[in-house]
Amino acid sequence: MPRTAVTALRGTAVLVVLAALAPLAASPAQAEAGPASTNTAAKAAIYHVDCADGSDSAPGTSPATAWRTLEKASAATLRPGDRVLFKRGVTCTGTFAPSASGAAGAPLGAGAYGSGAKPRLAGAGARAAILLDNVQRWELRDLDVTNTGPATTTDRRAGILVRLHDFGTGRHYLVDGVDVHDVNGADFKDPDPSGGILFAVQGSAVPTRFAEVTVRHSTVEHTDRTGIGTSSTWGRRPEHPQGPGASFAPITGLSVHHNTVRDVGGDGIVVQNSVGARVEHNLVAGFNTRSAGYNAGIWAWNSDRVVYQFNEVTGGHGTRDSMAYDIDGGNNGNVYQYNYSHDNEGGFLLICNGEGMTSDRNIVRYNVSVDDENKSAPYGVISVVCGPATNTLVHNNTITTGAAGTAMVSSNGPGGVTFRNNIFAGAGTTTPIADPHNGYDHNLYARISGVPGDSAAVRADPRFVSPGDVRLRAGSPALGAGVAMPGSGGRDFYGNPVPDPPNIGADQGSGR
Repeated sequence: MPRTAVTALRGTAVLVVLAALAPLAASPAQAEAGPASTNTAAKAAIYHVDCADGSDSAPGTSPATAWRTLEKASAATLRPGDRVLFKRGVTCTGTFAPSASGAAGAPLGAGAYGSGAKPRLAGAGARAAILLDNVQRWELRDLDVTNTGPATTTDRRAGILVRLHDFGTGRHYLVDGVDVHDVNGADFKDPDPSGGILFAVQGSAVPTRFAEVTVRHSTVEHTDRTGIGTSSTWGRRPEHPQGPGASFAPITGLSVHHNTVRDVGGDGIVVQNSVGARVEHNLVAGFNTRSAGYNAGIWAWNSDRVVYQFNEVTGGHGTRDSMAYDIDGGNNGNVYQYNYSHDNEGGFLLICNGEGMTSDRNIVRYNVSVDDENKSAPYGVISVVCGPATNTLVHNNTITTGAAGTAMVSSNGPGGVTFRNNIFAGAGTTTPIADPHNGYDHNLYARISGVPGDSAAVRADPRFVSPGDVRLRAGSPALGAGVAMPGSGGRDFYGNPVPDPPNIGADQGSGR
């Protein structure tokens, strides 16, 4: 399918989805975050930093008496509700590393004052440009963050690193409207990662976790290795018996929404060690661009009940892994729904449970994949490999590719996946399904070879509206040809209610 067709889909499908959305309930982290003015103590102080014209001997309590350096701002004695504001249009070099914590209802904050471009905090090759180390109840807003140092294969670097070490539970963290870019750290993921916006739990003496974390309306661009991510050294549980630490201390109340991640060396957005996270309305465009490891666009590890929805992933490079979405080791009850994937060299979906781990009851539904591919065996547009991911249900997705030489589904694993009510539309020449291990029923196959025992198969052209618009036309053989799915989510990719019987594919409309 030509690039113009993909552009057309982005202009129709994604806008239709966004227009159909009802307002979403705020997560606990979002509700607590709120505007700074509603959470700030009545007598809170506001300190100012002007790294061009300030003075560290000044009191810092007004723009006219601003401090000059990040060292001074980091050493300040802050009390709950206080804020440190950096002058717009000015660059501060070094690390902002405050040692104080806020209080419930009175978080500490860092932001901007004045007019012009966001203030820039430039790490210049430090461990991080902003380092929140063993502190909690912090809000970061309206900052420009970078951390470029000499080229390295050993130095871990981050734009924003929030780190807890044998701390217990750290609560309430907000990153809002922050731009992180040009972080050239070494190719390390965890437990001591490089990346753009990172939340890392370390240590082994005290079970430690994050609670109430929100990253929203922010950008991450040209960073190594991870765009936005969490990690932990407390991941051992029955579902991950060889995990790190002596027990499981998952991050809770995690919300990652309305962010843009571009040109990251490794993973786009990765959630590790979490329960109940929401990852929604994000764009990942260009990932796995400079890493020698395995990376995906948006995915989780050792996490339960994570919902990924209304995201767009494109530009995954290479085939190790470079899939848009991934059900990986130790994931249970996770749902991928209403997401868009296109032009990824590693494919649309990876299902790959880790050795000795439990990955169970995961669902992939009402997603659209256009022109994804993976020509490296045993992979395909959808790859089912590694250990068994049991009771996995992939239903009502529309998956179409114009890339010759790629399998639509490829599996070398022991099974555990059911494909139901999906549209599989291959290239002009037939596209194989190379999967003898998993179950198929009520799918539509167009230009597909090797259909594996689907007794209710529909072999026909799905009759899309156009090559770039995969909604169904009137008379499509997919209309009403699916089988009802209990607990199906109630709506489709485009916001239509799901009829009974349903259509095959991600479009549950009545045809156009």
